[in-house]
Amino acid sequence: QVQLVESGGGSVQPGGSLRLSCAASGVILSVKYMGWYRQAPGKQREFVASITSGGSTNYADSVKGRFTISRDNAKNTVYLQMNSLKPEDTAVYYCHIVGQPDWGQGTQVSVSS
Repeated sequence: QVQLVESGGGSVQPGGSLRLSCAASGVILSVKYMGWYRQAPGKQREFVASITSGGSTNYADSVKGRFTISRDNAKNTVYLQMNSLKPEDTAVYYCHIVGQPDWGQGTQVSVSS
């Protein structure tokens, strides 16, 4: 059974940084196309970043240059480093195996002064 567990969320001031982690069990993430998504209150879930099994990355325009997705295959974990955070980054962040129905439970990120 696939399980994805996100962690690392919290409350920060604008300009701050957070690193989210997505630890997996029941699946080997190194061979999977992984993505981070987010959902703000009253809005639809949206794409944030993705990384292929080969390491190619893609980002939403709104986070390009500020966020970095990476993976540690030895730890079976995918990360999202978020820098220069803005209030509009406030959302619940989810990791996802692209093309499969597996999602984590989400981790809350709140950016405010």
